[in-house]
Amino acid sequence: MYINKALIYGNLTRDPEMKALPSGASVTSFGVATNRTWKDKNGVKQESVDFHNVVAFGKAAELLHQYCRKGSPLFVDGRIQTRSWDDKEGKKQYRTEIVVENFQFGPKAGGASAFGGSSGAASPAKGKSEAPKEEMQTIEYPEEDINPDDIPF
Repeated sequence: MYINKALIYGNLTRDPEMKALPSGASVTSFGVATNRTWKDKNGVKQESVDFHNVVAFGKAAELLHQYCRKGSPLFVDGRIQTRSWDDKEGKKQYRTEIVVENFQFGPKAGGASAFGGSSGAASPAKGKSEAPKEEMQTIEYPEEDINPDDIPF
């Protein structure tokens, strides 16, 4: 059995663009940026960014178009696909993209829920004080590299 699986977590590079196929199904395309950091031979911190083309179909396309904007964090689980077409001059063009199979919204800025904040029924009545918002915990990564020989297993 062969496996074609892509898992990425990053931020949208542009607002999702939704179109309809001739069959009437929704299709949304957008970009996701991911990055990685490492230290080079001299101990200098380096960073690289990769940009991924992502496409979603059906209900996923509608949800992503409705709730995501440029800069939104998103986890995408999908498969890699390359499609080709002939441009106006007859030259063959290629585009490699991740086709969404599953996704999960990342945390929103300010601690709001992934679906646009709280509902009207859950909001506090006017005049009453609101409980202080709990700050989101972040993971602090160590600055030094981990030596694989130090791992006990």
